[in-house]
Amino acid sequence: MVKDLSNYHHPLTDLFKKPSSREEWERYRLSAEQVEFYREHGYVAGVRVLDDAQVDALREELKALADSNHPAHELFYEYHSNESADPSKILFHALGAWRISAGFHDVLWNPAFTLPASQLLGGAVRFWHDQLFCKPAHHGGVVAWHQDYSYWTRTKPMAHLSCWIGLDDATRANGCVHYVPGSQRWNLLPVTGLADDMDAIQTVLTAEQKEKFKPVAMELKKGEASFHHPLMVHGSFENRTAHERRAIVINVFRNDVRSASDAPLLEGVPPVPVGEKMDGQFFPLLFDPNSVWV
Repeated sequence: MVKDLSNYHHPLTDLFKKPSSREEWERYRLSAEQVEFYREHGYVAGVRVLDDAQVDALREELKALADSNHPAHELFYEYHSNESADPSKILFHALGAWRISAGFHDVLWNPAFTLPASQLLGGAVRFWHDQLFCKPAHHGGVVAWHQDYSYWTRTKPMAHLSCWIGLDDATRANGCVHYVPGSQRWNLLPVTGLADDMDAIQTVLTAEQKEKFKPVAMELKKGEASFHHPLMVHGSFENRTAHERRAIVINVFRNDVRSASDAPLLEGVPPVPVGEKMDGQFFPLLFDPNSVWV
């Protein structure tokens, strides 16, 4: 029988050790300068959240998860062996690994992630959903320019945060994420697609936004992360190298976010009625700063 790990709202392994003192927690805290950079530019990057052993463990689990015949495959909210319509431009994209694999489940409670997330959100952190993004070697799969919240308007208020974590070194050559600094202050843009067309977003930008559209590459070492605002315009180009580029994204929101839709918020998840708080089996509380500092 397949075990759904969403029933467990605590780590199941010792892969991510919980700090036992205030001093141990403090080593994961973002500096005031990093928080201010996020407020000004809409992102902060180069934050170490995984050590090499943790990266290796997640890579091993990812090998099994990428197999469409995995026995727990039906627990994914979404599974795209290729998000692109073009078979020559493969972009593996899946949501829901936390329900299937112990490491990807436990990384949600990783203190190197949860404390910075709480600082940037300004409160307790609740889970939204995870994503796996993999670009094979020598493939042209891209993640087109988009804002995350344009896909998430079924939850309000907009108090969300995304954390992109590299399981390989991310470079310009293998398709690292690019951000458009300052775009977190733009309006909510229409959805123009997640794969294939890197120019589609230009059709919905104002003249002023086009002038300010100056992407910055987020080159990261494996185990490093970047955090970004839900309105941050971002995307990534093709992998031109001889090695795959793998990443996990953890999406969270502040503890006061509520449902804005009577429809299921994720595929296979029971609806949360409009106006009700997002919580329960599929949206666990990951971190409450009050429980740490008391």
